[in-house]
Amino acid sequence: MPHDPMILPTGLPVPSDDGACDHLPGARMPALSLPSTGGDAFRVDLVPGGAERLVLYAYPRTGRPGEDPLVPDWDLIPGARGCTPESCAFRDHAGELRAAGATVAGLSTQDTAYQREAAERLRLPFPLLSDASLELTGALGLPTTRVAGTTLLRRLTLVIRGGVVEHCFYPVFPPDGHAAQVLAWLRDHR
Repeated sequence: MPHDPMILPTGLPVPSDDGACDHLPGARMPALSLPSTGGDAFRVDLVPGGAERLVLYAYPRTGRPGEDPLVPDWDLIPGARGCTPESCAFRDHAGELRAAGATVAGLSTQDTAYQREAAERLRLPFPLLSDASLELTGALGLPTTRVAGTTLLRRLTLVIRGGVVEHCFYPVFPPDGHAAQVLAWLRDHR
């Protein structure tokens, strides 16, 4: 059976909170611009016009239908599986998130060309940002993992307001329900 990144299998291991993001709430965002599937560089410290907050969700890597995952035991790595369903959930809640005062962007260490294919295939109404150089990852001390010689971000979400991390969701599980969790938090913190 070909690999389908849209489907979350049952029994995925739940990631635990290892404290790797405890330092992020209150942290100032660096004045960095990252390559974006929107075509322009995207400043991560500035909330785009018309919004109060930037929701920046980080994920290990999106997959492609019919392609094998990075490693055969991908589903056994806590928090690895579910990047595509998470992105689709943010897509499906994009209007509600905007109404709650937030704009959304995704973040991974995949290159922009790979991300562009995913953004187009999934019809994402927001940009995916590439931190292939690990510039933002290093500046903020974001948690990573190495898989098959590749540095990947662990799944987390930053809520940025006024150039500062207002809130951090970590660990994130289940990934397909996370956008609704972020939306509920935004509505509770107007």
